[in-house]
Amino acid sequence: MIRWLKENSAFFTRPARIFTDMQAIAVRADMLAGLTVAVILLPQAIAYAMIADLPPQMGLYAAIVASVVGALWGSSRHLHTGPTNAISLLALATLLNVAEPGSSEFLVAAGYLALMVGVVQIVAGLARMGVLVNFVSDSVVVGFTTGAGILISVNQMRHLLRLDVESSPEFYLTARSIVTRLGEAHWPSLLLGVSTLVLIIGLKRLRPKWPSALLGMVAAAVGVWALGLDERGVRVLGELPRNLPPLADLPLLNADLIFRLAPGAMAIAAIGLVEAMSIARAVSSQSGQRLDSNQEFVGQGLANVISGLFSGYAVSGSFTRSAVNHTAGARTPLAGVFSGAWVLVFMMLLAPLAIYLPHTALAAVLLVTAYSMVDWREIRRIARISPGDSIIMFSTMGSTLIFPLEFAVLSGMFISFARFLVTTSAPRVHAMVPDSGFSRLIPARTQPLCPQLAIVEVEGPLYFGAVNHVEDSLEDMRRRRPGQIFLLLRLNHVDHIDVSGIHMLESVVRRYRSRGGDVFIDGARPRVLYMMHQSGFIQTLGRDNLGRGGNVIGRLFHHVLHPGICIYECEQRVFAECQALPKHEESADHEMIGGFAHGPVPEILPSEVKAALDEDPDSVVLVDVSEVKEFVRWHISEAANLPLPRFSLGDPGLERDRKLVLVSRIGRRSELALRMLLGRGYTNAVNMRGGMLAWEAAGYPIAVE
Repeated sequence: MIRWLKENSAFFTRPARIFTDMQAIAVRADMLAGLTVAVILLPQAIAYAMIADLPPQMGLYAAIVASVVGALWGSSRHLHTGPTNAISLLALATLLNVAEPGSSEFLVAAGYLALMVGVVQIVAGLARMGVLVNFVSDSVVVGFTTGAGILISVNQMRHLLRLDVESSPEFYLTARSIVTRLGEAHWPSLLLGVSTLVLIIGLKRLRPKWPSALLGMVAAAVGVWALGLDERGVRVLGELPRNLPPLADLPLLNADLIFRLAPGAMAIAAIGLVEAMSIARAVSSQSGQRLDSNQEFVGQGLANVISGLFSGYAVSGSFTRSAVNHTAGARTPLAGVFSGAWVLVFMMLLAPLAIYLPHTALAAVLLVTAYSMVDWREIRRIARISPGDSIIMFSTMGSTLIFPLEFAVLSGMFISFARFLVTTSAPRVHAMVPDSGFSRLIPARTQPLCPQLAIVEVEGPLYFGAVNHVEDSLEDMRRRRPGQIFLLLRLNHVDHIDVSGIHMLESVVRRYRSRGGDVFIDGARPRVLYMMHQSGFIQTLGRDNLGRGGNVIGRLFHHVLHPGICIYECEQRVFAECQALPKHEESADHEMIGGFAHGPVPEILPSEVKAALDEDPDSVVLVDVSEVKEFVRWHISEAANLPLPRFSLGDPGLERDRKLVLVSRIGRRSELALRMLLGRGYTNAVNMRGGMLAWEAAGYPIAVE
């Protein structure tokens, strides 16, 4: 326990390290960057609270508290934490299952939801689960934010038109209610909202550096005050409180509330972490900062916990504010602290002016924000380059519009994780051959392969989900090339192996050895070697069969492969060692042999040989013309060994009055030996068709010395 506390204490002492490294020049830069972000954060906090049907002060409280806590306990210098549009929409979908918007139960549930989200995220960070973010495709976030942007747009139309339509995160219900009640639209509210929308869009295009959202809201408030539009039915926010974020009165433990909020809390925690880490990675790619995903998990969790305790609601990282924070020159996480402090100052000074801020202007701000959530460029790129990511993106987007939001998020993450499992469960398994310069191995396409040795490379982990695919691939290669009784398995790209992978390798070794061959492994990484040692697989394989660098193929060529096959049966020169090797056309100069028969030669089937041996073993004489090394490994028990070179040296002295059956591996060398015998007057000799491969395929017994 003490060790665990020591290991995890660093997560909570990060502010001490930040203040230790603080410099005056950085503080000034961070203060200005914080001011720039606060100008954007202030209208966003009010507008995003409106998405969740929460009072604007809850958005401001969340902005103040989360900016400070997320900056001090997070990992990124530039990630800005606070209310976001996607999280606000998820919060609304979750809270509507608990209470009516505007009720005290609704507000309490919002704070309790943030608390639960924070606890889940902190536990994930302490459990070192930051790596799980890598298993969620960015297409999930793109699909969800696109769907969320459409939902926000539809939801804000009721405020733009001032329609009495209930809050709902369901696209179809909201759209149908708005369409059926268009005749009830309040035209002054619509005109004011559209004017604000045009002003914001115009400022964004003409003066992109200006705080267009804040200026649009100020202009709308001035219009309400000057024209008295609040008295003509335009709905306004009302005066905001001028105080520090108060401590919320949350229930200590409410099992029923926890049960009803749990699915939404899990979805918000998951999408919040994915969103925050994606933004942090995007910004760090420009700043060069190294991130700690577990520290960021803890920072996001603490930001949610403190936000819930101090009258805020669920928060996450914001891409817009993070990008502004970086481009504004933020040097340290203190920029986030200053942004929260500036929002507090603005709230204290400008709170009375909110009495004239119209809902329709906030709707205009959110419509612009919702449109910016749809990343058309990224959608086109994903659709163009990745069918798998496209399926994830569009399915998540469709689920967001059709199903409850928490289900949509979790289903998108599930599909993403399932795709990862499917991908890793089918690693590439391909045959390898030397390149033209014999300097490295490359995947075989049309190049010839060695008839004895299969070189196979596996690209991916050998875990329980992948072993069947790898084993089936190896078995398929073996069936297509039965002569390749030796296997060199290259594991350079295998970074993990589990017990199932060990069992698979043991099965492959047994299968090859049962056929008179063997398995050799090269390129295994230290982590994989450790598992092989611990499991006892090295003893099963044999240390001599484990490559230790150097020319593995050269060692196999000179000490393992059958030279007779290389000389008499292989017409290819696959390896560098083959280049100087004499082939069968060169090894037997037919003109120098006393006699050599041409034309068809007499043959006998393995079944006929087996029947003759069973009836009378002395009726035939089996002569195996393989090399001694081959014969020892693989022959028919009744056969005698007489290597082919003996036939070219003269009459081998075999019995002429008994039936001679010549045997070789596939029947090619035995046919050559038979032609020599026929040329010397042997009339009672035949060749066994198909050789030892045909004998083995028929299931007949094989002897090994």
